[in-house]
Amino acid sequence: MAATQTLSPRAALICGPYLSGKTSLFEALLAEAGVLKRHNAAGGQFSLGDSTPEARAHEMSTEMNVATTDYLGERWSFIDCPGSVELMQETRNAMSVADIAVVVVEPNADKAITLATHLKLLDEMGVPHIVFINKLDKQDVSVKALMEAFQSASEKPLVLREIPIRDRETVTGHVDLVSERAFHWQEGKASSLIKVPEGLQEREADARNEMFESLADFDDDLLEKLLEDVEPTTEEIYANLTKDLSTNLVVPVFFGSALHGNGVHRLMKALRHEAPEVTATADRLSVDASDGTQVKVFKTLHAGHAGKVSLGRILTGSLSAGDTLNKERPASLNRLFGRKMEVDDSMQAGDVVGLTKLDKAETGDLLSADGRTAESGICEPPTPLYALAIKTTNRSDDVKLPDNLKKVLEEDPSLSTEFDDMTGEQVLRGQGEMHLKLCVEKLKNRSGLEIEFSPPTLAFRETTRKKVEKRVRHKKQSGGHGEFGEVVITISPRARGEGFEFNDKIHGGVVPRQYIPAVKAGVTDSLKKGPLGFPVVDIDVTLIDGKYHSVDSSEMAFRKAGAQAMRDGLTDASPVMLEPINSV
Repeated sequence: MAATQTLSPRAALICGPYLSGKTSLFEALLAEAGVLKRHNAAGGQFSLGDSTPEARAHEMSTEMNVATTDYLGERWSFIDCPGSVELMQETRNAMSVADIAVVVVEPNADKAITLATHLKLLDEMGVPHIVFINKLDKQDVSVKALMEAFQSASEKPLVLREIPIRDRETVTGHVDLVSERAFHWQEGKASSLIKVPEGLQEREADARNEMFESLADFDDDLLEKLLEDVEPTTEEIYANLTKDLSTNLVVPVFFGSALHGNGVHRLMKALRHEAPEVTATADRLSVDASDGTQVKVFKTLHAGHAGKVSLGRILTGSLSAGDTLNKERPASLNRLFGRKMEVDDSMQAGDVVGLTKLDKAETGDLLSADGRTAESGICEPPTPLYALAIKTTNRSDDVKLPDNLKKVLEEDPSLSTEFDDMTGEQVLRGQGEMHLKLCVEKLKNRSGLEIEFSPPTLAFRETTRKKVEKRVRHKKQSGGHGEFGEVVITISPRARGEGFEFNDKIHGGVVPRQYIPAVKAGVTDSLKKGPLGFPVVDIDVTLIDGKYHSVDSSEMAFRKAGAQAMRDGLTDASPVMLEPINSV
């Protein structure tokens, strides 16, 4: 356990576009904390991140990874999320509990558009964030040009916090614009303090003034000092930076190389001194501290022998072994370090906790000690964009599919499944082809299920093109009471999307009221398969006349009459196949 802490435990989200180097930074921050060997082999496997078979197979992050550690007497939880746009639900869920986010981006102005998705989502959710330009050590690019390109992707002003020191085409260090101190990067070692290089003073002064001007937009005292040409103190600058970041007014920008540990110490220093605490996150989510212990579930895992694990952030109060949440008692409280879990009997507000065997808890739930139902920043899954029809290769595995599929869907709420009655297919829906293929791979890797998949069979529809009137008499005599029902219906086409409608214009009791619902049932039966072999849509059917027999008429007789009238009428109503339309 750590020593007494002056701040509550904090949580930082590591996110950004695909291939920006998020997992490298995730491990570099843990290496900075001294709990992980630095990952420094380009293209090699990570020590902690991307450890699942799916991530290793595709050489990309496929799901969230969490690690909690102590750094200089303070507890931090780092949450690494996939960069693929198809897996953004993981990032959305983590954003809901993070105190601050570090958005990792490559030093490529052409990729500014890929940054916009993350920045927009962070702004919508009100999460303070920092931009870290990764892989800058070997790039001969203009930081000023990058800032202009990235600013187009951000609604909030980007504030550059340092400028690079270059040796020809290689960035070898940085100058901190607040302290005005220069640092030389050293592989595997702490940066060394050096003098600001000759020729860089003017650039440093210009960048520093730009930083002041951005901050002055939100502070009248600082603006007055700038107008009077008075230099603000270092303490005043840091106070403004901390205030503006925590209130999500500005976006500080740092740079470096996560692979080589360059700039990581400076980033961690900014997180320590400027990131808000969990109280600010609770306020953002409208969680009242007076309501006792409250835990926001942001991820569900099924971890082998441990069973179901609900990852949550304690927003208010504290949690001890034996406590109940929403009328369930977790089997254990755990701290997480990747896939490793360490039992801890006591947690406080700000901690990220792995709660085992909470059967009813779902991702997005806000759990409380008194079991009240509440909502708090729940991220609704996006509309599915892609679908695959799936089935087991071995039919004897059919009974295993539902339970295993349910577990995968619990882990990823942006996946959904349904059985198509028309085609007889199990349809899996998600955000893209890779998203669904990863789901299939998880089923195989975790439960041994071999799954076949293909594009879903298209369920066609048909309708009519002209109005017809049809009279049908159903009459059957076979000893005893017979069957008698006569109906006259009209079938009329309707506009696309208006659906089916049934009306009656019966007068004088020619068809008794108790038999009209049976006529409608017969009509509806015939809509399931029209003359062309497909469901019929967008038509109006009106019962206008008929006859009945006082002895032989019954609901069944009129149902059969209605069905036969529809079958005959649809054939004469100029049936036509509808063209499928996909919404894009």
